[in-house]
Amino acid sequence: MYELDPLTDSRWDAFVRDHPQSSLFHSTKWLAALKKAYGYGPVVVTTCPADAPLTNGLVFCLVESLLTGRRLVSLPFSDHCELLADDEDELDDLLSLMQPYIESGGWRYLEVRPVASRPGGLKRFTSSAPYLLHRLSLAGSTREIFQRFHKSCVQRKIRRAERERLRYEEGRTEVLFRHFYRLLVMTRRRLFLPPQPQFWFRALIEAFGEDLKIRVAFKDDLPVASIMTIAHKDVMVYKYGCSDAQFNRFGGMALLFWNTIQEAKERGCRELDMGRSDCSDQGLIAFKERWGASSTLLRYFRYPAEPVVSTPVWHESLRRRLVPAIPSAALKMVGNLLYGHMG
Repeated sequence: MYELDPLTDSRWDAFVRDHPQSSLFHSTKWLAALKKAYGYGPVVVTTCPADAPLTNGLVFCLVESLLTGRRLVSLPFSDHCELLADDEDELDDLLSLMQPYIESGGWRYLEVRPVASRPGGLKRFTSSAPYLLHRLSLAGSTREIFQRFHKSCVQRKIRRAERERLRYEEGRTEVLFRHFYRLLVMTRRRLFLPPQPQFWFRALIEAFGEDLKIRVAFKDDLPVASIMTIAHKDVMVYKYGCSDAQFNRFGGMALLFWNTIQEAKERGCRELDMGRSDCSDQGLIAFKERWGASSTLLRYFRYPAEPVVSTPVWHESLRRRLVPAIPSAALKMVGNLLYGHMG
């Protein structure tokens, strides 16, 4: 087993660019944002020596936390991260080589988040509760794509947004970011969760440049919904979304997704990655499926085997009591303190 730094070894960037299964989360831009925001050092393990081209690689981050322990995660805050290899058996080969590394280094566990591959016959791995990963095919014309949307829940909302004359803006300006983050704090509060730190989103904006867009829908001059998307190769990725719930009936979120889909078609993208959903969140699952997205069962795997808890650090009942009473400034501080331990 060989190790390389994906941020300095040019082979990784070229390998990710050319590999058909690579995603946004393998990119050096995503890894650079993780390191800048949270200090997570990325490492790639491979069976290829330093003087040879890469044919496989498993990328993970070193997460060292006094609250949650020392862990190797592939990758933090990433919906999925496939092993990149020419042969599926190489996943078990790399994970077998990683086991002594975990045991001798004092790491609590290694977590991998593949889409298609599985740890196979290796022992002492445990799988998480399942998620669903939704991806929307962009095959066909924009008219054909529109016709595949649910008529009342999507098509009608897009037309409602047009009748209400909602205004659409996109970009990476400070003004748009402030609109996005204000709506994000509101949305996270509704979910009884602290918001992600501003410095995380600023790291993403810096890393991805023109490939990242903040999209905002306005009712008159009031921002009512916003999403953040990132383009990678031929995939458009929806990563974060937020809204002011009292204006949801006007179709702001539908307008944002429809504009994203049309732009993705113009860029030549083949799909919109709509991200993962907890299987218990039937409302979010229904929202994505009404756009015509297809789902894939997604499981994360840990070694050594231990119970996998997918909920945030706070216990849910405690969050439901505390979050509504916490001022926004304090809630943001909680997010700044906690998220680095949760990757």
